[in-house]
Amino acid sequence: MKRAILFPGQGSQSVGMGRDLYDAIPECKTLFDKANDVLGYDIAAICFDGPEDELKKSHNTQPAIFTVSAAAFEAMKIKKPTEFDFAAGHSLGEWGALYAAGVISFEDTLNVLKARGEFIQAACDANPGGMLAVIGLDGEPLEKIAAEAGVTMANINSPGQTVLSGTAEAIEKAAEACKEAGAKRALPLPVAGAFHSPLMQPAADQMAEMLADIEFSEPVMPVLSNVTGAPHESAAAIRANMVAQITGSVRWVECMQYLSAQGVTEAVECGPGKVLAGLMKRIDRNVAVSCIGTLADLDS
Repeated sequence: MKRAILFPGQGSQSVGMGRDLYDAIPECKTLFDKANDVLGYDIAAICFDGPEDELKKSHNTQPAIFTVSAAAFEAMKIKKPTEFDFAAGHSLGEWGALYAAGVISFEDTLNVLKARGEFIQAACDANPGGMLAVIGLDGEPLEKIAAEAGVTMANINSPGQTVLSGTAEAIEKAAEACKEAGAKRALPLPVAGAFHSPLMQPAADQMAEMLADIEFSEPVMPVLSNVTGAPHESAAAIRANMVAQITGSVRWVECMQYLSAQGVTEAVECGPGKVLAGLMKRIDRNVAVSCIGTLADLDS
């Protein structure tokens, strides 16, 4: 039996996340306290008490989700020790996977994610855009629409669920085309900009400069790359792939299909929410996904 550990991305956050782990497990409290020290502000309070508008800001959301995911991972190691054969994460969550695989330290990950959120927000302000969730249409028809409208296939989440990214005008054009082509739904998302598209190039350039000074170790288990759908080949490749991830597509379906092809039959979603478990049901029902984000999850 092979197992994978999965880490969620932006959108999984909720006010109150991580509080029970902080209160009940000293090692988790230590992680939150360390996060506060590294970031220079009280990220724990934002996780536990919000307000929601503050938690939604990218420079807070990204380190917040990672800290809660790292705490859940620590709690699992203490209460339910489990060996994993692979790690993967959705967008932001890929940094959680790299941390779990021993590639990057907790402190460095926090600093990277705080900066990543700031870089992305600045790129959104400089290059306004949006994202469109398309349900019930994929493959060549959707690829053709994306090309003609001038949008990017940003998140290929599951069969029948893809998120497009681009300028507001291009997104509007794509939405109309998707409806005409028979999509069940084509919904603009309430996000700050066109994530995972060429409009994020300024953020990618800044990330390349920052990551040049970050130490990456060889992973203790294979970590799947969002941009290739396969494991990172080396520590050097990780640095390049994590820059490319800013503008590239999140090939989540390919990542999960890779796990299935390698014989993975169990996975654990480690962090807030249950988004990845839901996607896996649409990708491969033969892979059972447990969710570890709270004490109750661990106890069950």
